[in-house]
Amino acid sequence: MTLPTILSLFCSAGGDSVGYHRSGFDVIGVDILTQPNYPFEFVHANALEMLADLARWPKAHRLAAIHASPPCQRYSDLAHRNGNGDAWPDLIGPVREMLEATGLPYVIENVEGAPLRDPITLCGTMFPGLRVIRHRLFETNWGAAAPTEHPSHPLVFTHDKRKAHYGRLDQDTSFVQVTGGGNCTVANKRAAMGVPWMTGAEANEAIPPAYSEFIGRQLIKRGGLT
Repeated sequence: MTLPTILSLFCSAGGDSVGYHRSGFDVIGVDILTQPNYPFEFVHANALEMLADLARWPKAHRLAAIHASPPCQRYSDLAHRNGNGDAWPDLIGPVREMLEATGLPYVIENVEGAPLRDPITLCGTMFPGLRVIRHRLFETNWGAAAPTEHPSHPLVFTHDKRKAHYGRLDQDTSFVQVTGGGNCTVANKRAAMGVPWMTGAEANEAIPPAYSEFIGRQLIKRGGLT
């Protein structure tokens, strides 16, 4: 059976790609940086340039959908705190415009604060087995639905002695922080996110595959792509 193909733009090490693959897609990733750990077919290219001229790409006819994760620095909490968000390009609008021009179902993923249209929010507490909170927004042009429940956030392992729960949690079993300034081992970053093939730095920038698997299963069902 031939699987429907989804193009993953700004794919990085493939957190979203693995989720889409698990949901039933063949995946092709595109990134301007080489991604030696990316687990599927990979195109080393500028995602914006490729999207702008997608009709000329020899494999464009294979595509059933497109996922895009534009760089999030402009919209991040750190940029808001430092007041330097304008130092980063605002890519959401241009990416959306080009995605709409393709006529294909699309998904745009980004951080809280990004200017997405009617997005759903996914959190690690919604997916058994994950041990990271990591809120991410997903805009679609086909009406993805969020899980019906958003469980309360648990305490997160910390090295900060000022925190009341310091010393009470085991990072091997508790929720952890997976960021550049995170507080756990690389092994626990991988386990918490469900990304055993990634380096610690790659995990810092990734989304858990469980998120895109959830989105992908809806897309296949609603789009009749099976």
